[in-house]
Amino acid sequence: MLLTGTFVRAIDEKQRIAVPKPVRDSLGFPDQNVLYLAPGTDGCIQLFPENIFQELAAQVGRNSPTGQDVRAFSRLFYAQAQRVEIDRQGRLRVPVELAAFGRLAKEVVLLGVRDHLELWNRDQWNAYLMETQPRYDEIAESAFGGPASVSASATQITPDSPNTQEELRSSRPR
Repeated sequence: MLLTGTFVRAIDEKQRIAVPKPVRDSLGFPDQNVLYLAPGTDGCIQLFPENIFQELAAQVGRNSPTGQDVRAFSRLFYAQAQRVEIDRQGRLRVPVELAAFGRLAKEVVLLGVRDHLELWNRDQWNAYLMETQPRYDEIAESAFGGPASVSASATQITPDSPNTQEELRSSRPR
């Protein structure tokens, strides 16, 4: 299952959103009509198919349960995560608490992000896109382990560093 695409959707007064047919097809609807909604990063709401949600739980479970960040993440994430079903009309209802978390308004953006979906406030998505799109090449290189990821972890050399010229010469490819 590969989830892709960007879909602008209306959210009705009952906090329901119509899931586009291509997304429902990718999810295996109607046989697979369960999603888990949870707080995401950058202010979005993440929507996970049941098998992906279980894989995520297993991944978190491999970390030490005594780690402070693991405990905090588990509490914040799982306490707010909720199981929802896609109805016969292809809609899902966003729980009120998660709609408030995502600051959902009348129009939202539903994104396919490889193995899960993200639901964004439309204005917040547009702001995120405006901020990050200009850095697409740099982000892509970093995501694939290219030069941007190497330079981010490299020691910074400044003109007044001792032996700067020697360091620069020795770091050049031959």
